[in-house]
Amino acid sequence: MTIAQPAARPANPRFSSGPCAKPPKFDLARLADAPLGRSHRAAPGKAKLKEAIEKTRAILGIPEDYRIGIVPGSDTGAYEMAMWNLLGERHVEMLAWESFGSGWVTDAIKQLKLDATVKTADYGEIVDLASVNFDNDVCFTWNGTTSGVRVPAAFDIPADRKGLTLCDATSAAFAVDLPWDRLDVTTYSWQKVLGGEAAHGMLILSPRAVERLESYTPAWPLPKVFRLTKGGKLIEGIFVGETINTPSMMCVEDYLLALDWAQDVGGLNGLIGRADANTAAITRFVEAHDWVDFLAVDPATRSNTSVCLKFTDDRIADGPAFAKAVAKRLGDEDVALDIGAYRDAPPGLRIWCGATVETSDIEAMLPWLAWAFETEIANQT
Repeated sequence: MTIAQPAARPANPRFSSGPCAKPPKFDLARLADAPLGRSHRAAPGKAKLKEAIEKTRAILGIPEDYRIGIVPGSDTGAYEMAMWNLLGERHVEMLAWESFGSGWVTDAIKQLKLDATVKTADYGEIVDLASVNFDNDVCFTWNGTTSGVRVPAAFDIPADRKGLTLCDATSAAFAVDLPWDRLDVTTYSWQKVLGGEAAHGMLILSPRAVERLESYTPAWPLPKVFRLTKGGKLIEGIFVGETINTPSMMCVEDYLLALDWAQDVGGLNGLIGRADANTAAITRFVEAHDWVDFLAVDPATRSNTSVCLKFTDDRIADGPAFAKAVAKRLGDEDVALDIGAYRDAPPGLRIWCGATVETSDIEAMLPWLAWAFETEIANQT
């Protein structure tokens, strides 16, 4: 049975959840000002890195007394750097509801060998946030990239907490108005909401986190690339553009252009609005089709960036194979690239809806999703 294909196609079929779509109208020629072949410690390189930090602070509304550093290893490097430096001073609670949060649990239990309280939830669910004791250090992911589940707006971190909060915000930064006064460590990577290039992470520290760094020495050795203090004092250079290791100045230039674009579309509020509009288009589609649903069970926890969907039709004989076939068909038609569910997640699709994606492209892609679904159903019979 041949099912007619939709007439329109997305102008940009890139809906990958990382690295994500470049900002609209991206052009490699615009990176020509990158100081290539120069030391990142020379004046032009340091100026670019400092500019990236200052523009990040301005767009995200990060308080002036918070430190912002550019570190190696993407979000993973930034978050592990925080864990290795800060944990162990007091009891820690590890919260996880998808694969990356589970990875931080593994680090805490098997690598750092901490006596931690671990709270987990299945994909699509979230842990009981009301049960969290913030007198402990608390490690959590704001937006679960592989599950499409984020903390709800009602999530209340107490101002008078005794522990530190360590937040992996890699799929939330620039898409959520983060409560900086309640976050002591925040990390993200350039390749998510702003569509930057990989391998660079951002580490944002509150004054409380800096105080911990300068008053506590972990029991385990720290590799050079993780060290944030020297002689009991914060290495301030890291937070003014003097990076621990050599960054790519091409990637820095790309990040600067993405930050300029973010400012042009209305700053943080504009970015959030774009992501919300993309997610709203998918919500309308889901409400109009009974064979698909969000993986996130509670609408209050549904991500506005990494939108995860599951197929619910009883006619599907083999869920994993069916989901892979739909994703492959959309990729082969060049209308939706790299949207298969994460390898550890339940079978389904994961559609990036961050700010660099145009709502018109989401709307053009969705009829193709319906076409691919109906075509695969027909192929089963």
